[in-house]
Amino acid sequence: MNILILGSGGRESAFAWKISQSSHCDKLIIAPGNGGTGKYGTNICIGINDFDAVRKLVIAENIGLVVVGPEEPLVNGIHDFFLADKSIAHIPVIGPKKEGAMLEGSKDFSKQFMERHGIPAAASKSFTAKELQEGLAYLSAHALPIVLKADGLAAGKGVVICSDVASAQEELKLMLGGKFGAAGATVVVEEFLDGIELSVFILTDGAHYVVLPEAKDYKKIGLADTGPNTGGMGSVSPISFADDVFLAKVEERIIKPTINGLKKEGIDYTGFIFFGLIKVGEEPFLIEYNARMGDPETESVIPRIESDLVELFLSAVNKDLNNFKLKVSEKTAATIMIVAGGYPGAYEKGKVISGIENLRQSYAFHAGTLLDNEVVKSNGGRVIAITSLQDDLFFALQAATADAGRIYFDGKFFREDIGFDLI
Repeated sequence: MNILILGSGGRESAFAWKISQSSHCDKLIIAPGNGGTGKYGTNICIGINDFDAVRKLVIAENIGLVVVGPEEPLVNGIHDFFLADKSIAHIPVIGPKKEGAMLEGSKDFSKQFMERHGIPAAASKSFTAKELQEGLAYLSAHALPIVLKADGLAAGKGVVICSDVASAQEELKLMLGGKFGAAGATVVVEEFLDGIELSVFILTDGAHYVVLPEAKDYKKIGLADTGPNTGGMGSVSPISFADDVFLAKVEERIIKPTINGLKKEGIDYTGFIFFGLIKVGEEPFLIEYNARMGDPETESVIPRIESDLVELFLSAVNKDLNNFKLKVSEKTAATIMIVAGGYPGAYEKGKVISGIENLRQSYAFHAGTLLDNEVVKSNGGRVIAITSLQDDLFFALQAATADAGRIYFDGKFFREDIGFDLI
C-alpha cells in the first residue's frame, strides 16, 4: 500500500525510517518532510494544515493509510475532514478526531477529563483574562512552587514553574496578556508535584490498546536541566526507575481509566496517546496528555520496536489491537538532539551541515533540516536527533554523544549530560 506521513520533524523521520522497512509499504510519501526523510520515501512540499492539498495528494497518489505526526492538524480536525469527504472517507487515519485531540488541544479540557474519571493528577484551577484578579488572588494564597500552563498548543514551551508569588502573578499577567497568543487565552494554575518525569505511550483502536516502550525526555536547554524549556533536548528508553510494578500502576490507574473514560463519553479514538507522568515516591500522577507520539521520545522508542509498524497500524484500523503482540528490543536507546545556536530563542537557519556520513554507532533522524541543491542545511531550532541502540544505557549514551560530536554546523549545540542522571 501507499502510505502518507504528515509532518517534518524528528518524530516523522523515525516513522519514515521504520515504515520504509515494512513489506506492506509500496510507496512512502512524507509531507512536507525534511532534508533527511527523502532517504526513506518521497518528500512533497505541502502544509500540514492545508487539508485541501492533503486531499488532492492522497487521491493522486492512491494513498491507503495516513499517519499524522504532529498535534496541530489533529487539533484542527484533519481526521474529521477525511470522514466528511466521500472521496477520502475510506482512507484510514492514524490520529484521533478533533474531539479526542482536545486531550492535548486544551489543558483545561484534559484536567476536567482526568477529574471526571478519577485519574490521579495535580490539583488545578483555570483562569481567563476576565478572571485575572481572581487568578492573582488565588496565586497569593497558593503553596509554592506553582505551575502555570497555557491551555492551548504552545510548541511544548507553554509551561512555567514559579518559585515565588510575585513572579507567578507577573507570569499570569503575561500569559493572559498574549505571551502565547491564543494558546494562553486560558491559563491552568496547577499544584507542583516533586518527582521524576517520564513518558508512557499507547496506540489505541478505541476499545483496545498496545503499550509501547516508555521513555524519559529532557526539556531544559542547559546542562543539569537548567535554563528555559525547549521542545526536547534528548531522551532515553527504557528507564530504570519505571519497573514492572510501577508500570502496572500506570496501566491500572491511568491508562485503563483513560480508555474507559473515552468510551464512556462517546469519544471514538484511533491513534496514539502520550501520557506525561511524574513519579512521586512510588506513585504515578498524570501531568498531561498528548494526542500523538512525543519528540524526541519517538526517536528512542521506535528503534526499540521490532514488530512491523505498519502491521501495528493496520491492527488499530481493524479494531484488533487486543490480538497484536508487540515485540520490543531489550536494548537501550539514547537520543541526543543537536540544536541551532540561540535555540530556544532566536536562531539562525541555512547553516551547512557536515559529518552525517561519519556516524559510527547511531541513526541520524533529521528534524529541522532541508536539502538545498543536495546540500543539507539547518532549517529549525532542533536540527538532528542522534540515536544509538546499545546493550545498556551507558554505552548507548556514550555512542550517541560521540556521534553527535561528529556532526558539524555553525553554532550547533547539544547537551552532553542527557541520561547520565539515570546511571
